[in-house]
Amino acid sequence: MSDVKRFAVLIDIENVSQKYIELIMDEASNYGDITIKRAYGDWTQQRSSSWKKTLLENSITPMQQFNNTFGKNSSDSALIIDAMKILYNNNVDGFCLVSSDSDFTRLAATLKEEGKTVVGMGESKTPAALIKACDSFKMLDVLYTKKATETAKASSNNLTKLSTIEKAIKQIINANDDERGMNIASLGNSLQRRYPDFDTRNYGAPKLSKFLQQFKSLEITKDENVTYVNVK
Repeated sequence: MSDVKRFAVLIDIENVSQKYIELIMDEASNYGDITIKRAYGDWTQQRSSSWKKTLLENSITPMQQFNNTFGKNSSDSALIIDAMKILYNNNVDGFCLVSSDSDFTRLAATLKEEGKTVVGMGESKTPAALIKACDSFKMLDVLYTKKATETAKASSNNLTKLSTIEKAIKQIINANDDERGMNIASLGNSLQRRYPDFDTRNYGAPKLSKFLQQFKSLEITKDENVTYVNVK
């Protein structure tokens, strides 16, 4: 049986910008397979239009909610109801709640009480109550600013740059939180989830262990028949 955890990513588009979507999906993939991807909002509103192409490109299901009462956000209620349905159907091991809205504080706490891992994502303006209710919380605006200075893709052959892959490997290993490092097979699966077109043969290496040897920042060790990768 696979030990990869299943996660649901639930996005409140009323409280997060579509520019963060790549960052959101990258961070979520560090924790496991994203088996459910949904975004909540009133798609009839002009302000939601910027999200539509983003949802299509990332295979995220839009959940339509009409705001029937002025000043009331029905998307919050819809997201909460769906999260509870997913919880009690036991479809996932954890949730990524994407919002800066403190209304989701109780939801995050309840999911944790039920034994689920809860990863929050929002801007640095997010109230402390919601941040503390999550197992971990990612400040999207801070991470986005850092990532904006990097080049994500190689120029001519459209391969992901080695420096980008190296950084991703370090992030994945650090998120794994194991002193020995990370099982090389699990690391390979995480890289494949983050970069679906990743293939070590494109970089002249017949397998992952050979590919990783070029990075001086990584340490490769063996324990019996298991190979581990760690950050030096």
